[in-house]
Amino acid sequence: MKKWQQRIGNWLAHHLDLPSDVILELPRVTTIGQIHAYIENHKGLIVFSDQELRLKLKQGQLQIKGKDFVLKMMLPEEILLEGVIEELTFIE
Repeated sequence: MKKWQQRIGNWLAHHLDLPSDVILELPRVTTIGQIHAYIENHKGLIVFSDQELRLKLKQGQLQIKGKDFVLKMMLPEEILLEGVIEELTFIE
């Protein structure tokens, strides 16, 4: 079922000129070097400390590890993280 939904999403994105992250509800992660991460399309905060951020995604989780983390902005589906980013992992 998920493959079918992904195929339709890809088709819609291609033929309607829409971004695939919007159609498929994929997270968009934008980093500025190792000091900022801006994450869009997440489904909620799971863990936050000064060394780890873990977010729920439509499929799985996003884990960011590092040090001196500070949440500069937190909206229902967007987060701006500041600190020293050392590792970014998608977990199924």
